[in-house]
Amino acid sequence: QVQLVESGGGSVQSGGSLRLSCAASGYTNSRTCMGWFRQGPGKEREGVAAIDADGTTRYADSVKGRLTISKDNAKNTLYLQLNSLKPEDAAMYYCAADWRMSCGSDWSRVRTFEYWGQGTQVTVSS
Repeated sequence: QVQLVESGGGSVQSGGSLRLSCAASGYTNSRTCMGWFRQGPGKEREGVAAIDADGTTRYADSVKGRLTISKDNAKNTLYLQLNSLKPEDAAMYYCAADWRMSCGSDWSRVRTFEYWGQGTQVTVSS
């Protein structure tokens, strides 16, 4: 049974940083596409970053240069480093995984991921 558990969310001031983690079980990071999505109040869930099985990374234009996705295959853990946070980054952040080696060009679509975590909340005050 695949299970994803996020942690690391919290409340920070604008310009601050956080590091989110996603502990995975039931499969191996080295053979899956994994991603981070977020959903703000009243908004649709959107993809912010994804990482292929071979480590290739993909980012939404709105977060390039500020957010970094990475993974540790030995620990079966996915990370999202959030820097220079803005109030518009405040959202529930979700970890997602899917049984494909490449996340592909449509990685930011929610329907392309089969497995989801419960989310971790990020709050940014101005």
